[in-house]
Amino acid sequence: MMNNTKDIRPMTRRTFVAGSLLMATGIVQASNTWPDNKPMTWVVPYPPGGSTDVLARNIARLIDKALDTRVIVENRPGATGTIGAARVARADPNGLTLLGTSIGPQAIAPHIIKNLPYDPIADFAPVIMLGTIPHVLVVGAKQPYRTVQDLVQAASKAPGTLAYASGGTGTILHMQGELLQIQSGAKFIHVPYKGDSPALQDTLGGQVQFMFAPVAAAIPHIKNGALRPLAVTSSKQLASLPDIPTMEHEGFDDFVVEQWQAVFVPAATPPEIISRLNSAISAGLGAPNVIDLASQLGITLVAGSPQELDQVRKSDFIKWGKVIQQANIK
Repeated sequence: MMNNTKDIRPMTRRTFVAGSLLMATGIVQASNTWPDNKPMTWVVPYPPGGSTDVLARNIARLIDKALDTRVIVENRPGATGTIGAARVARADPNGLTLLGTSIGPQAIAPHIIKNLPYDPIADFAPVIMLGTIPHVLVVGAKQPYRTVQDLVQAASKAPGTLAYASGGTGTILHMQGELLQIQSGAKFIHVPYKGDSPALQDTLGGQVQFMFAPVAAAIPHIKNGALRPLAVTSSKQLASLPDIPTMEHEGFDDFVVEQWQAVFVPAATPPEIISRLNSAISAGLGAPNVIDLASQLGITLVAGSPQELDQVRKSDFIKWGKVIQQANIK
């Protein structure tokens, strides 16, 4: 992500406990006045089983009790997450329809997909950042590259011969490859796949030279020696990969890229409803089972205010718009 990502502070158990104690009274008092006591719908714009879906379902089980209502998780996959986003953009702004989404549909796809049926900024009100997922630049164990500079220098000597995989055109994995090209001046071949898993498999098999992979997906292969990590895209070195440098350490400034997951509601949703949703979800993020789940998924829980999420989404929208324009991605 961008430099402002450094201002997002991961939450700790102490933060959760203190926040939960402060919010508990307000949530209980508000529970009888939730809009019409009707069920809420949490729209996930991806298929069941992914990290966005799994996290949403676990948080939903907790906030339905806090708000004295029923939360239904509805999967609306398709078009890189934009179908589900469009469904929420058209919903009534009454706090009964939420969008649990990620960086792609809100900050990347709007610059690529023509005639998108929603405006990612004007049509949504931010509620809360759920968490971030760092990535790691990896090569197959049989590749000769030991550092990012090795990779860049090889591509500079033979432009258009080294290939990188992604989970599809317009995904955050694709964007990182384009950002590396822009910052290094090297020319790579982009090979899009239908999802991160097949992209990772071909990186393991040597069909492509490298990829930016979610840390949680790459770590098992790093530990068994099938993948070699060159750098992480987080602002600091990761506890799970303590010996691996950041992209900044490797000489690439403004290369903090973390795939965020967040909750939005339709624009014009009353501020008091947004505030209560923020409090209920923040408390849910503090549950021990959610903290453990996030660790398994490779997600750093964040929380924070709607205003902080608003800053991140707007700055990422600008950042990736520039990359897409400069790389002439269609």
